[in-house]
Amino acid sequence: MGMAWSIIAYCKLFFLYSYHETGRNSTEFCMPRLSFIVTILAVILIHCIVAAKGRPAKEDRLNTAIYNAELPEKFAKKIDAAAARSPAFMADLRTCLRGKKYLRELVDRQHPLPSDYVPNDLVMLEEGIYQLIRPEPLRQVALESLNKMSAAARKDGVTLAVSSAYRSYEYQTKVYNRNVRELGQKLADMESAQPGASQHQTGLVVDFYPVNESFANTKAGQWLVANASRFGWSLSFPKGHEDATGYKWESWHYRYVGLDIARFIDNYFDGVQHYALRFLHEWEQWEASSPHGNQ
Repeated sequence: MGMAWSIIAYCKLFFLYSYHETGRNSTEFCMPRLSFIVTILAVILIHCIVAAKGRPAKEDRLNTAIYNAELPEKFAKKIDAAAARSPAFMADLRTCLRGKKYLRELVDRQHPLPSDYVPNDLVMLEEGIYQLIRPEPLRQVALESLNKMSAAARKDGVTLAVSSAYRSYEYQTKVYNRNVRELGQKLADMESAQPGASQHQTGLVVDFYPVNESFANTKAGQWLVANASRFGWSLSFPKGHEDATGYKWESWHYRYVGLDIARFIDNYFDGVQHYALRFLHEWEQWEASSPHGNQ
């Protein structure tokens, strides 16, 4: 629309100049030109109005996703600047959205999984490259990455130990109810997810051993902080973001999101998975509700 108004101003000046140069009675000269200018402007204005209604500006879509994802000002400014500075941000975003949806599935109290959700490619873990505290399954794609990551850690003299992986809705119900009985509702909600709201149900999560705050100071904990994203893994509940995630810091809880999303989380959200997945979710929600989709 700004371009259209600029053209209007230019044409007005052109008309006044022509009128002045040819005299007040030179309607034969001015009127055909005025008619031509008005026609062109009408076409431009109609095009701009239709475009504005049919295809919201990228900035509008971006701001809507940022607002609905409730991003802190720090991340909102970073994404805004990245999108304005280079087309790389939109390219990275599109790459994430083209990947498997289950890798970016937002799972929390507001977006729970159905009680009958069970991944169809669960594979039982077997001790070998990593230590196994208890035999539990994991999705095939996450298992393959876990094997590669564990092998790389071994080369650096670090052995990863898996304490927990996939949990069914029923199993999570037992875990949560036990915590409520022992800790009370408020503390239980900080310690464990309600049934359906657990990332473990995705089959993409590993709790590394030991499952307590001491893990952060172990060789394995420090190695994962430095290297996990190279293999597509992301820390779900980082320190300092308890209000946003709804859970206390869990240095041992990693979710497999794939290489593209892991890079997206690191590059634009400083490694905070929660905000990145919220943003991707809200962007997809906008596209699903827009008649023009991802145009």
